[in-house]
Amino acid sequence: MSATGSELFTVAAVARRIGVAPATLRTWDRRYGLGPSRHASGSHRRYSDLDVARLTLMRKLITSGVTPADAASKALALKEKDGVPKEIRKKITKGIDSPELLIATLIRAANALDHKLVEEIITSQIKKVGVIICWRDLITPVLIEIGMNWEKGKGDIEVEHMLTEVLKRSLRINKVMQTKPINSRPVLLACPGEELHTLALHALAAALAERNIEVYFLGARTPISALSAVVKRSAPPAVFLWATMASNGDHKIVSALPKIRPTPRILLGGPGWKIEKCKAATFVTDLDHACSEITRAIGA
Repeated sequence: MSATGSELFTVAAVARRIGVAPATLRTWDRRYGLGPSRHASGSHRRYSDLDVARLTLMRKLITSGVTPADAASKALALKEKDGVPKEIRKKITKGIDSPELLIATLIRAANALDHKLVEEIITSQIKKVGVIICWRDLITPVLIEIGMNWEKGKGDIEVEHMLTEVLKRSLRINKVMQTKPINSRPVLLACPGEELHTLALHALAAALAERNIEVYFLGARTPISALSAVVKRSAPPAVFLWATMASNGDHKIVSALPKIRPTPRILLGGPGWKIEKCKAATFVTDLDHACSEITRAIGA
């Protein structure tokens, strides 16, 4: 604590708080004078609440497209007990509303392994526009871009892994329904065979939760015996199966599902299925289509 009673922060604490590396804070201190302004007895300089507010503003302005030098100038102008100036708030909001800038910012954050900023962007956009639009307009373009960079040797596999895990976590948080489910029997979601790619399932579960539709989430590598057992015991109104690889999109899985009444609607997603061999099922083209088919299947 300082003599004024306000809390003082170390470099490491501030770095964690605003989501940048300690080295970045030292660079901002050296180049722009945005360093710690207080001293604690017997220790190095520490950051005050005002210092942290300035650094937070600096980071937000940079991620919205402002140059570091201009962002530093605006941040240094922030005085004690000032709020973020109205014109700056508008600039940040304008930047975050730009799809191109939002995509670019998320890609930069992922490439920098800045998981806090990645999660902040994803969760805020889900709250703002919903899972389906966020998935279509932001997440999918970013995944495509990062995947293409990795295939060209321009990216690192850890970037894709980090992004995937943050996306799963953000989508799981969104799966909490606000009211009682509208379906009496949960919808079944699973990846058959040896399929490990579950991100699309997480997105679907989160999008359905926004509609208060309950699901059984079986996840990756679900054997046909487990699928059959759940179908028999729960009689789901719809079964959604995701397969990325052709080796996992075996049409025999569809025909092997138990015959029950009422007959569940079988929905398939992903590039692993041969549509012409799965005539008893409906192939969905995207997240919106999957949600619409499931909503229809439960009679909502």
